[in-house]
Amino acid sequence: MASVPSLASTLQQQLADALTAALPDAGAADPLLRRSDRADFQANGILALAKKLKGNPRELAAQVTATLPAGGPIKDIEVSGPGFLNITLTGKAIVETLAARSADDEGRLGVPLKAEAGTTVIDYAQPNVAKEMHVGHLRSAVIGDAMVRILEFTGENVVRRHHIGDWGTQFGMLIQYLIEHPGALKHEGDASDGEAAMSTLNRVYKESRALFDSDEEFKARSRDRVVALQAGDPETLELWQGFVDESKIYFHSVFDKLDMEIRDPDIVGESGYNDMLEETCRILEETGVAVRSEGALCVFFDDVKGPDGNKVPLIVKKTNGGYGYAATDLSAIRNRVRDLRADTLVYVVDARQSLHFKMVFETARRAGWLGDEVKAVQLAFGTVLGKDGKPFKTREGETVRLEDLLDEAVDRATAVVREKADKVGLSEEEIVENGRYVGVGAVKYADLSTSAVRDYKFDLDQMVALHGDTSVYLQYAYARIQSILRKAGDAVPAAHPELELAPAERALGLHLDQFGEVLAEVGAGYEPHKLAAYLYQLASHLTTFYDQCQVLSPDNAPEVVENRLFLVELTARTLHRGMALLGIRTPERL
Repeated sequence: MASVPSLASTLQQQLADALTAALPDAGAADPLLRRSDRADFQANGILALAKKLKGNPRELAAQVTATLPAGGPIKDIEVSGPGFLNITLTGKAIVETLAARSADDEGRLGVPLKAEAGTTVIDYAQPNVAKEMHVGHLRSAVIGDAMVRILEFTGENVVRRHHIGDWGTQFGMLIQYLIEHPGALKHEGDASDGEAAMSTLNRVYKESRALFDSDEEFKARSRDRVVALQAGDPETLELWQGFVDESKIYFHSVFDKLDMEIRDPDIVGESGYNDMLEETCRILEETGVAVRSEGALCVFFDDVKGPDGNKVPLIVKKTNGGYGYAATDLSAIRNRVRDLRADTLVYVVDARQSLHFKMVFETARRAGWLGDEVKAVQLAFGTVLGKDGKPFKTREGETVRLEDLLDEAVDRATAVVREKADKVGLSEEEIVENGRYVGVGAVKYADLSTSAVRDYKFDLDQMVALHGDTSVYLQYAYARIQSILRKAGDAVPAAHPELELAPAERALGLHLDQFGEVLAEVGAGYEPHKLAAYLYQLASHLTTFYDQCQVLSPDNAPEVVENRLFLVELTARTLHRGMALLGIRTPERL
């Protein structure tokens, strides 16, 4: 199915052509088209053009309108104020464009693929081996998953990468404890039980940590074990792999609760770049990008200074010969550019690490690994706060476990679904399933509807509310449409371009037509909150439409019923697709 140009893009091109024809001396001119509350669209570009040509803007506007072709999508065009053009489209143009979108049998709603697709590596969902995932891991996972879905839908080749913390000095302690306490990782129950796996890992970590802090001989053996790990000792590596595998069981159980797919081949942790670290350091030193300072290999920047005014370096290799996080991150860039052929690297990482990534990216540019052909972007995100506006903690002041948070969200949502279950006729199985979809969707939407860089308050009562800017509101809008379609009887959705559209029908139709443009903007700027805002506005337009335009009224002519069924069905498909791109399910009945 060919892509369907939006009404805005068609109108933009017609106005640009008219500007060129009417004012050949102006060169290429932008009509500055935007949606308007005075008409369907307003074009403001003539005012700036008049200043450039030193002409009367209203006279120039009249010349442009006279040049526009007849019989196109424009119903009415009015010159307003100092040369603004207020443009109203024909109902026929709106309905025909939507009909073309509806006819797209590939499920894309006529949204075009990118003309030139590249390869983007997205680094997101980065838990640590042998450690529980907490609320701080939520945003990276949810934002990253949404951007993967959106970019793939636009036609980008996306490579997922989960840079898990699976290397470092703490593993010497854990492995040494396991050597001295064989079988410590074994646990009762199903081998795939993530909760049991994490409980066992927690116990081993606490016991080994207590021994490390109290027994100097064990501490010394643990440090020797780190050396053995880094040297590739087979026994040590085998035990290390046991910790990684047990942690993955837990990771997958948490991501399953998040209704998110994490594939093993996409998990390439810190250990995955070990063999590159020394070469990375050698290249940086030989090219002069990094220099020795007090025994460490460092990169300095003129604009990064400490409180004392001295330059703060990016430490690539420590004085003791150990590698810093920078060495791993720089090696990952080399791998992603050289081996994965990426032209864009996106890191969904906490905003508090912005300085680190700024220095890493600049170092990579100096080394020639990033440049005009390859860019790196940190999709920075803010902190999850409690209702009190402080970092989200338990009552005891502990970090909130991600699983506990999700379980509570599902419990709250299930209670909301159960309240309406009898009215809709939901079975217990449907209540439980929908409760999960609503609860997890509520958590994801609250995150994604906020600009990533901003902090946001985690308030479950607000998240599962049936009204306001929540995923539940959108899910109920979708379910309400499905209910209408089930009640339609013999009436079927069908487009009728000859009908005059009511104001609420026009507003809904024009908003539906913006879906592809919004996705293009979201993909270009890595801003999933704009898709969430679009979907909320779509549901709001739908609510107004319901209030002002009854769909199945016996007073309506058959073609009016069919056309309105067509509008709500396309709205449902757009809501379903948009929510899916955010990683949120839309139940058929709620």
